[in-house]
Amino acid sequence: MEVLSSRILLRPADPELSRRFYRDVLGLAVYREFGPPDDPGLVFFLGQGMLEVSGRADGATTGPIRIWLQVRDLRAEHERLAAVGAVIVREPRREPWGLDEMWIEDPDGVAIVLVEVPGDHPLRRDTR
Repeated sequence: MEVLSSRILLRPADPELSRRFYRDVLGLAVYREFGPPDDPGLVFFLGQGMLEVSGRADGATTGPIRIWLQVRDLRAEHERLAAVGAVIVREPRREPWGLDEMWIEDPDGVAIVLVEVPGDHPLRRDTR
């Protein structure tokens, strides 16, 4: 299989609430908007991937999906997200595998893990 592009698709229970969450609370940049102006689908930049929030859920919305986002400064994101009322499921902490992580959730309960790779972590070392 040759994958040319990919994205995560979310079908939220309340599309407008989810669009505002990903655009205004998380602050993701919009790659493209499509569909009717009063209920558009939005595709957001997600680092090297994309996240599409479009349509409407016709049943359970959370499922087994988790979104993993690497950030530069986890403490700053924690403060910013707490100030805008994001649901923080787990405060930032260092995990046994050496990454700093914090968990939040979107309006439908989709788990989002924010990760900072500490400067002394093996992922930051060039092993060549």
